[in-house]
Amino acid sequence: MAPDSGHIGAGGGDERTAYVNARLIGPASGLDTPGALLSVNGKIADFGPRLFADGVPEGTTVVDCQGNCLAPGLIDIRVHLREPGEEHKETIASATRAAAAGGITSIVCLPNTHPAIDDVALIEFIARRARETGVVKIYPYAAITRGCKGDELTEMGMLAEAGALAFTDGTRAIGDALVMRRALSYASTYGLLIVQHAEEPALARGGAMNEGEVATRLGLPTIPAAAEVIIVERDLRLVELTGARYHVAHVSTAAAIEAIRRAKAQGLPVTCDTAPQYFTLNETAVGDYRTFAKLSPPLRSEEDRRAVVDGLKDGIIDVIASDHTPQDQDSKRLPFSQAENGIIGLETLLPLTLALYHRGDIGLLDLLAKLTAHPARILGMDEGRLEIGAPADLVVIDLDRPWRIDPDRLISKSKNSPFDGHPVQGNAAMTVVGRRTVFAG
Repeated sequence: MAPDSGHIGAGGGDERTAYVNARLIGPASGLDTPGALLSVNGKIADFGPRLFADGVPEGTTVVDCQGNCLAPGLIDIRVHLREPGEEHKETIASATRAAAAGGITSIVCLPNTHPAIDDVALIEFIARRARETGVVKIYPYAAITRGCKGDELTEMGMLAEAGALAFTDGTRAIGDALVMRRALSYASTYGLLIVQHAEEPALARGGAMNEGEVATRLGLPTIPAAAEVIIVERDLRLVELTGARYHVAHVSTAAAIEAIRRAKAQGLPVTCDTAPQYFTLNETAVGDYRTFAKLSPPLRSEEDRRAVVDGLKDGIIDVIASDHTPQDQDSKRLPFSQAENGIIGLETLLPLTLALYHRGDIGLLDLLAKLTAHPARILGMDEGRLEIGAPADLVVIDLDRPWRIDPDRLISKSKNSPFDGHPVQGNAAMTVVGRRTVFAG
């Protein structure tokens, strides 16, 4: 059920909004209590269990959360916007509307567009288009190498000054160890973060799905699970050499998670994320050549899926991101080996993640921290916390609403989801970015 909002008084001066009858959830501070929150001019001014105990002052807009959770807006750190270059698959306008419907208030977009985000002009383009057509906040990654080709380094210092939060070549691993060492050394000098798509290029080349019994039965070319851990273990040695901050994107295998566990125990500056598809599905979702289940990295074995859940439970995996990768019909309606990788995920990130809470795998605070406070901390963002003075980027979450995912009803321009008909519980009832309510379901 969507919250009820109304206006009290005539207003004037500061723009004030009171969120009442809420379950306040602050993952960064461990807050979980009934209460209310006041935002003034798009910033959190006050919150707590006794706020408005004597009534809401006149001139304040009131939003009744109807007992639902009021939490920081979600931060999705892995999103393919497809603009510039592939606007027929997704645009900044359509992606940000979808994000708002999913309770996401900030997205971090990948640089492997056409052209790649590898110079200051492209950073400025994204910022301008976000102002013109964006519904939620957009922050860019920049490429590690020119054109995301894996050889010549970009001017990371200048790109960071222009607004890049971190550096990655998107869906391409830095396969050359010397290039990666140079990138990590450069990043270490400036205190920057390197994000790696961990897949050894030679082992992955030409592969279509996870190596194993299912691929053998289907006769498909494979990518061994070892391709992931080989890159992770190599890079961790380079992190030891350089001291640079390093993040593994969409980790999907037990071996890679174990390598990251050991690195963290050593005190190395290493973090990682995964996506709902890797803790919800396994390789059997490919079925009879179902291209909507073709991903990069591929869906893994059931043993690996369980390892991802365990990595989330024990905190080795820091962040859950959508890995939103829109593809049009022409890109997916092909023989499996020729079809493009990826699924949409902005509107399904929250409900699929909440399944871990409903099953009792992870507590609500810990789970929402992986969608808010942790990504904000890793990328140095101001968002992601309930704190006085923080941006009033908020999501009202109805934890219990049951529904089924129907890709045709999703806002994303592309509809490539393997979760058609998948039952879920919980959704975003309202999404607020600063002064603006950007979604009310």
